[in-house]
Amino acid sequence: MSTLPRLLAVAAVVTLGLTGCAASAAAPTAAPSASDSSQGLDNCGTRVDFSGPAPKRVVTIKSTSTEMLLALGLGDRIVGTAFPDGPVPAKWKAASSKLPLLSDQVPSQEAVLATNPDLVYAGWESNFSADGAGTRSDLAGLGVKTYVSPAACKEAGYQPAKLGFSNIFQEIDEVASIFHVSDRTLLTEQKKQLAAIVKDTRGLTALWYSSGSDTPYVGAGIGAPELVLETIGLTNVAAGVKDTWTSFNWESIVNDDPDVIVLIDASWNTAASKIKLLEGNPATANLSAVKNHRYLTLPFAASEAGVRTVSAAADLSAQLAKLDLK
Repeated sequence: MSTLPRLLAVAAVVTLGLTGCAASAAAPTAAPSASDSSQGLDNCGTRVDFSGPAPKRVVTIKSTSTEMLLALGLGDRIVGTAFPDGPVPAKWKAASSKLPLLSDQVPSQEAVLATNPDLVYAGWESNFSADGAGTRSDLAGLGVKTYVSPAACKEAGYQPAKLGFSNIFQEIDEVASIFHVSDRTLLTEQKKQLAAIVKDTRGLTALWYSSGSDTPYVGAGIGAPELVLETIGLTNVAAGVKDTWTSFNWESIVNDDPDVIVLIDASWNTAASKIKLLEGNPATANLSAVKNHRYLTLPFAASEAGVRTVSAAADLSAQLAKLDLK
């Protein structure tokens, strides 16, 4: 399905928003032909040559990268993982249980190099730093290739203007091409699940509450939270902020009085702790969503753009359909 020449021809991903409940109709804009292996793949502003053999020894950092490889049946290529955001879905549990954990946080360059990797696949650009897994240029100098989830690019001109499912499917396609495997089955499953989501038509508003207490950290207007909320028919109260996630303020949330609150459940900031905070604060206790317990929950590992974004939307859509808003 996916071939290396096609991968090498793709540069910065240009986001097209979701139309209806299907993926964006137009494909990301392609850069001038890059079939010359010396030009390579432009990944978040770093050129990487993937023209040789497929990577066989991979270190994954963050759940999004680990789960992408597991979804493509490439768990046997992973020689080390780090910075997991939570448990993997049951269907990948057996494969993930065999993976060596290098660190609960960003691994050191020493720990990464000890696995003798030929590729480090990271969920965030910031995972590559001198005091982290190593800079991309340093790793390249040691013969280790690097790849960052394109949806997480922060460089100007590389961050999607607004994330769409076309961007997520593009990453699946790129990764499959890097490893010389087919993504046909995975993409077919993803698109079928996406098409089956029924958008809520009640005109409801929502807050995507990721973390924070004094200052809430919420899903903003151009990333995975916005994409998921739009897909299931909810209007994000922080949609006007042109960022993936943002620091917000309780005063704005109280003024907006969202109909529904999406609670991101993380081991370090559980959904239960968020509910306790919301119900214990006199200001937020009077929010319509809080008084009526209109909560939707999602695991943190499913909240970032990746192979679980479609299932995250389907999960929240099912929860939303069960809410009684009378």
